Amino acid sequence: MSVLRTQDLRVQIGSTPILRGLNLSLEAGETLGVVGESGCGKSMTGLALMGMLPFGGVASGSIEFEGRELLSLRERDWVQLRGRSLAMVMQDPFTSLNPMMRVGDQIAESLRLHMRMPRAEANQHARQLLGRVGFRQPEREARAYPHQLSGGQRQRVVLAIAFACKPKVLIADEPTTALDVTLQAQILRLIRDLQEEHQTAVMLISHDIGVIGSLASRIAVFYAGRVVELGPVQQVLEQAQHPYTQALLGAIPDPSRERLDSISGQPPSLAQLPPGCSFAPRCRHRFEACDSEPELAGPSDHTAACWNVKNRR
Repeated sequence: MSVLRTQDLRVQIGSTPILRGLNLSLEAGETLGVVGESGCGKSMTGLALMGMLPFGGVASGSIEFEGRELLSLRERDWVQLRGRSLAMVMQDPFTSLNPMMRVGDQIAESLRLHMRMPRAEANQHARQLLGRVGFRQPEREARAYPHQLSGGQRQRVVLAIAFACKPKVLIADEPTTALDVTLQAQILRLIRDLQEEHQTAVMLISHDIGVIGSLASRIAVFYAGRVVELGPVQQVLEQAQHPYTQALLGAIPDPSRERLDSISGQPPSLAQLPPGCSFAPRCRHRFEACDSEPELAGPSDHTAACWNVKNRR
């Protein structure tokens, strides 16, 4: 049984549909990569899975964690799950941390709340976690405030908090944003090491297919609030079926090519989606069938929401 599963998950803010029927699953120890342009619903998916939708957000459908339906939970039940069983790394570690608390105390707070550790034991464990995520002087650095740390160090603190209680599921939303290539590699390696140690299921959200390809085992390509391609990462990267996925891969810098491909036009407004396939106005392969919206189709392990794919198989 999957650790986490969504069925026809929909999110609406006011009259605007943000997520439009997501069917995703996560197995223990697996990494699912979620990729797509800004505004496609990646971060909103993470917030929905954590029960942290913004004001006015309404979720429907189903989110199951170890067979337990989450959408019907009260807030106090969500509080017990967040940090203990479900953890999330936000895009900006600086705004995720309390500027008035020392970083060691912020890690210890999670241990005291969810693991019922005594203060002294939680503080000691917090310092051990800082060492585990690469701090060389955890005794000293545990007393630092977030503004006294670099961006890479703050990201490590956020990861230490996320993994402190050995969660079953980690949602990492752009965990390498604003980090240089060297730090990106270190953070991704750290996530992989901690994941293997605890058999945590990871949802890695990114706009960078290269980052996804280095860590994920499966990939879900989002467009306009839907999954338009889903499959094993190697298959999707080497044999992309959806024109949008193909266009994303064509925009990746490659020394063997003289120029990068570009995707014409702009992503549609979720408040005013075009009829039929949402990608059709930007697609070079558009034809009559695209006036109606396709569902995911293809082999069970690699599917794409494209009428061209359905016609080929």
